[in-house]
Amino acid sequence: MSHVADRWVLVNVLADYTGYSDDAIRAKIRRGDWVCGPHWRKAPDGRIVFNLTRIQEWMAGG
Repeated sequence: MSHVADRWVLVNVLADYTGYSDDAIRAKIRRGDWVCGPHWRKAPDGRIVFNLTRIQEWMAGG
């Protein structure tokens, strides 16, 4: 179930916000730290977008 405040952002915005490099972000996807659906998904144009709300929760240990 989505949060009302969900905000989907591109990798460059997520990198600026979190301080993680593009490579580190993609490694978190490969390792399964961030799960398709709640943390990230492919947009209709094929680009990967990230749920900033869920990433913030993950960063806080939730």
